[in-house]
Amino acid sequence: MYVKPKKALGQHFLTDLSIAKAIVDALLDHFDKVPQLGDKAVTEATQAAAHASVRYNVLEIGPGTGVLTQYLVDAPNVNLELAEIDDESIEYLRAHYMQFLYTLKKRDFLEVPLEEIFSSPFAIIGNFPYNISSQIFFKILDYLPQVPLVVCMLQKEVAERLASKPGNKAYGILSVLLQAWYDIEYLFTVNENVFNPPPKVKSAVIRLTRNSRTELGCDPVAFKQIVKAGFNLRRKTLRNSLKPLLGTTVFPRKELPQTDMLNLRPEQLSVDQFILLTNLFIN
Repeated sequence: MYVKPKKALGQHFLTDLSIAKAIVDALLDHFDKVPQLGDKAVTEATQAAAHASVRYNVLEIGPGTGVLTQYLVDAPNVNLELAEIDDESIEYLRAHYMQFLYTLKKRDFLEVPLEEIFSSPFAIIGNFPYNISSQIFFKILDYLPQVPLVVCMLQKEVAERLASKPGNKAYGILSVLLQAWYDIEYLFTVNENVFNPPPKVKSAVIRLTRNSRTELGCDPVAFKQIVKAGFNLRRKTLRNSLKPLLGTTVFPRKELPQTDMLNLRPEQLSVDQFILLTNLFIN
């Protein structure tokens, strides 16, 4: 059975199995670094034995023809669920993976309530469609307590942006919003010629692991507005880009706070500085 890649769905099927296995290994080998994914906490003395029996929930986004799926279904400690919207891909997966013959159903990751898939924390893996990768990450941010680990492939430029640090021109809105909650690693680059059809850009694999932050330290709505307003006019200093926020429902104050941070451009501020700036605006 042949699955035709569909441009409307942003499908570029990975054909290099060594890269597929490397992506899956980047997830599986990291499970023990994310205790939230395990069934329960264990003492150090029993950790090795318990690890062998722990099962980890994994949601794969856009499995397509199952190039990643084939390595996930064979992993003995994985409870795997799939989110796929392509009818042709769903039929292919049912035909090649009997585990999903009766259970696999059409799911749009951006639309389905994720708590309907897993009631406890789960990891996410996938070759994200380039045209909706940002939307996927914004939804992940809505489910922070449930998603402590993400391994994904996406457009290289976007991957670099998400992993970028302050002071870099690639640093942007999603860099700040995601790095507030995740440690982001740029793992490796993937060339165009290992896809069908080949995309016009290079791809990259990144890994997001929940950091130790449990509270943002400021109003999350105000934080997001500050970050977005700053980067929407990124060539201006924050003093100019944030001035229109004054007098709004979220920011009722009439004057800018007294801080030298307003003389900087948004890409120069760290996550902690954006949190501090948010508190200065609302207090």
